[in-house]
Amino acid sequence: MVGRSEGIVVNETSRPAPPAEEAAPGVTPTQLRIVLAGALLAMLLAALDQNIVNTALPRMAADLGGMAHLSWVVTAFMLTSTTTTPLYGKMSDLYGRRALFFIAIALFLGGSIMSGAAQSMGQLIGFRALQGLGAGGLMVLAQAMVADVVPPRQRPRYQGLFSGTFGLASVAGPLVGGFITQALSWRWVFYVNVPIGVLALVMLSIGLRRRAPGVKRAVDHIGAVLLAGATAALLLLLAWGGTEFPWGSWQTAAMAGTTVALVALFLWRESVAPEPLIRLALFRNPVYARGVAVGGMMVFAMMGSTVFLPLYFQLVLGMQPAEAGAMLVPQVGGMLLTSILGGRIVSRVGRTKPFLLAGLGLEAAALASLGLFAWLAAPAWVFLLSLLTLGLGMGMGMPNLTTAVQNAVDHREVGAATGTMAFMRSLGGALGVATSGTIMAHSLAITAAGQGKSLAQLTQQAALAVTAAEQGAMALAYRTALTGCFALSGVVMTAAFLVTLGLPERTLRSRVEDERRG
Repeated sequence: MVGRSEGIVVNETSRPAPPAEEAAPGVTPTQLRIVLAGALLAMLLAALDQNIVNTALPRMAADLGGMAHLSWVVTAFMLTSTTTTPLYGKMSDLYGRRALFFIAIALFLGGSIMSGAAQSMGQLIGFRALQGLGAGGLMVLAQAMVADVVPPRQRPRYQGLFSGTFGLASVAGPLVGGFITQALSWRWVFYVNVPIGVLALVMLSIGLRRRAPGVKRAVDHIGAVLLAGATAALLLLLAWGGTEFPWGSWQTAAMAGTTVALVALFLWRESVAPEPLIRLALFRNPVYARGVAVGGMMVFAMMGSTVFLPLYFQLVLGMQPAEAGAMLVPQVGGMLLTSILGGRIVSRVGRTKPFLLAGLGLEAAALASLGLFAWLAAPAWVFLLSLLTLGLGMGMGMPNLTTAVQNAVDHREVGAATGTMAFMRSLGGALGVATSGTIMAHSLAITAAGQGKSLAQLTQQAALAVTAAEQGAMALAYRTALTGCFALSGVVMTAAFLVTLGLPERTLRSRVEDERRG
């Protein structure tokens, strides 16, 4: 039996749990396979697009001009995709996920086609923002949809498939992007989304059932606007702070002040709104509150280190881009192994916390070892061990965290809970990249000053033919800078592990109906 109080779900263990179901009531095995295949394709779309575009950025700038605004091709997408994730989650709880999934994919594909046809940098930035409006829903709805068709006890098996897909796309993206750009054109980096998206639409339209009309409830539009404004102000602060404007300037102070004010207004609005975007009472649920925080910390640590790993391999270890990409293969292999096998084991035992702790522990050890090996100037093969360990931890960490949070909330709030987690992950990733970038820039500036050079001169050496002495000095400068980034990631992941120690254990429920009681 399941009781519920203030958003907290408590499992009574006095009675034996009913046998686990493979699918939700009314969902046939064929429907289950079709829906999951369509959701995986949607996840693949979002994951690939985060990695495939970066490889083509230089060609885009060469064709369209506007090199000074090139970073906005990434920033515009990140702004709109991040700000819309909580809204997609809440609206899917109110109106169902089928129609919203169609809208998200349609927006994403429309933005992709128009981005591929862009004739100026301004057009490309605008169309990427449109693409992000759709991308914000792809991952949230894909993961929330699993909760509709699969009981909690079986979800680790399928969440592992999503994590494996994401990990595979993170490595395959740059390789595929480079091949398409070289063989065809950078425009096909966007056009390639169309057949995948159309196939996902077809499968989801066949497999997903229409939701029966229920009581109409209004969306908290005011809260959505406040949250979007706060998120945009924060992301602009992270993107422009230390680059466009000094950290101590009035411009950065104004953006920081705007962020704080809008967050305060959003929290007040959510406390009085009849249908809040994020129900604040959910944070009284320790599993939900700690899970959301740990999710943000995990992505902070991961993005703060792995984004700069190819830079380390190329500028410090002297590898070619293809070699640097191949170094990430053990990470993806380890992630695929534990996400798939670990998911099956978790589904059998019905407990997520031991596997979540094991995953976070492996990730913390791996990230700390990256900092240690960089500081010791270790050979390349040693880093492969760290990356394998990192992948093994990732495969057990994120999917089990998602399952634990979904299992701890009422089914009618699964979308909002999943959307909030995705939102915190996006913010954590942006903050991790910005913080590590600041650490690296500060360290490089100190090194450049010691050599009597400007930071720009030191940075440009990476792309120029330099003497052996200059190459050694540059490698030392980047090794020192990136060691700090890796060490910070290890510290943050260790903190996430410690927070998870206090996570209450909730046995995974065996039936979907158990989530809907109370």
